[in-house]
Amino acid sequence: MATYKNPETIALHGGDYRSDPATTAVAVPIYQTTSYQFKNAETAANLFGLKEFGNIYTRIMNPTVDVLEKRVAALEGGAAALAVGSGQAASAYCVQNLAQTGDNIVASTDLYGGTVNLFKNTLRQQGIEVRFADPADPKNFEKLTDDKTRAYYGESCPNPYLRVFPIKEVADIGRKKGIPLIIDNTAAPIICKPLEHGATIVMHSLTKYIGGHGTSIGGIIVDGGNFDWIKDRKRQPLLNEPDQSYGGAVWADAVPVLTGANIPFIIRARVVLLRDLGAPLSPFNAWQIIQGLETVGLRMKQHCSNAEKVVAFLETQKKVKNVIYPTNHQGEIKDRALRYMKGGYGSLVGMDLGTIENGAKFINNLKMFYHVANIGDARSLAIHPASTTHSQLPPKDQLAAGVTPGYVRLSIGIEHPDDIIADIRQSLAA
Repeated sequence: MATYKNPETIALHGGDYRSDPATTAVAVPIYQTTSYQFKNAETAANLFGLKEFGNIYTRIMNPTVDVLEKRVAALEGGAAALAVGSGQAASAYCVQNLAQTGDNIVASTDLYGGTVNLFKNTLRQQGIEVRFADPADPKNFEKLTDDKTRAYYGESCPNPYLRVFPIKEVADIGRKKGIPLIIDNTAAPIICKPLEHGATIVMHSLTKYIGGHGTSIGGIIVDGGNFDWIKDRKRQPLLNEPDQSYGGAVWADAVPVLTGANIPFIIRARVVLLRDLGAPLSPFNAWQIIQGLETVGLRMKQHCSNAEKVVAFLETQKKVKNVIYPTNHQGEIKDRALRYMKGGYGSLVGMDLGTIENGAKFINNLKMFYHVANIGDARSLAIHPASTTHSQLPPKDQLAAGVTPGYVRLSIGIEHPDDIIADIRQSLAA
């Protein structure tokens, strides 16, 4: 299997897919099937017993989904991946794969509003505590750590604050304690490589930039294969104690022997969580996301270039009280953007128009931008977070996340920058 260094090439040729083994088709086929014919009884027993890997049931694996998983894993520099039905499912599985009742994780305060709600409410109801640390000082993660802490969690470029996360700093703290760092890299594919800076697990909402066209919901988890899960067995009990849901398997010991790779995290996520909770990515959605994946390297260049032009324009507008962008922060926060993001700083741009009324008027006056609760489309998008994506959070939590009453989030698309700026200009004027 050939290996490639550049993301534009990996997105087209990454993984081991060259052509369909059954038909020699170059384009990835849609394997729209629930089940697979076993060769014989022995093969079936081996598959169910994890003595060999192969297709059993599309809830757990599928040939179309497999191509997507391998390409995204290669794109992130990881060892293996698991695609699931949404980014939210990916976030939940990342935590549930390590933490159980009575355990906790430490998460950044700078998170997508839906993730905050998942962590503060749904996981709490399941007995998993999520403690929130301000990433401005990485030591805040260590201060909230105890013997029951199973993971650290952050977003590489969280919106709406757009403060780049201190990846290496927090990863280094965690590795000394046997605690892996999980990074949601949804907003920065290609331009940020968390695994290179010490993160253990990377996840994406495939719905956003990787899919890129607003057609399909999906999520993915990438295992870096770079973490010592047995260094402190008490720290990671779900991977180091016999799992009664799978015949007493000790994942940290069994998986390296079975696969030849240090990927117990992703294997357990697949054969336990995906099997039991059932949030698979459909083959058709996987195929659609593959179409987006093949051009994400090119699109990210245009996204970033356009966003920088929009930032420069907004900084000249008197009606804009503040422009939020990764490189517009000061000091160490800005340095992190320069250190962890290469080839651009993303397509997300925030601007503060002062009041809720001004934010609503701006949204309503836009003509080309779409008013939608999404980011990462090829087309330009806009939303007012205080009344939508972050509306479920109390006002103090909104402010802690960077959402002021007049904050408007722009997801800059790949249209011509002159047309993007013209729409913003006329909306501000109106």
